[in-house]
Amino acid sequence: MQNNIDKYIEGAVRWAMQQVGSETYATLCYGFLEDAYELGNGIILDGKGCTAREAAEAYGWQSGEAPKGSYVFFDCTGPIRGDVRSWGHIGLSLGDGRIIHAWDVVRVDTLDDMEKLPPTPGWTVPVYLGWAPAEQILQGMKKK
Repeated sequence: MQNNIDKYIEGAVRWAMQQVGSETYATLCYGFLEDAYELGNGIILDGKGCTAREAAEAYGWQSGEAPKGSYVFFDCTGPIRGDVRSWGHIGLSLGDGRIIHAWDVVRVDTLDDMEKLPPTPGWTVPVYLGWAPAEQILQGMKKK
């Protein structure tokens, strides 16, 4: 089972890294992570929630350093289409203290750097909440 999970993690990380610098996912951080797993592996996730904050609440989170392939959750508030609320922020752990995520562009930052991101007008900086493991993210997935 672990070998299959490692394969899915590698596929997600490979796809995500190919997107570095792209503006396509600005304000769509949760969609970016779902696409990383789905498009990187030819699967469909049984995703939880519609926003990063909803995903954090649905998956729950563990504290400490996130292993490779984990969803990494942050608290973050700002406006999307005029609606100001806690949308949250989410990234994919690279397992070495770095996180790939969609902010203004798809980028790689350390956990410390995440909390120092240049704020987008009206947004708070992300505050680390915790992480959910790949095993949990992949539950209920289907092959395309």
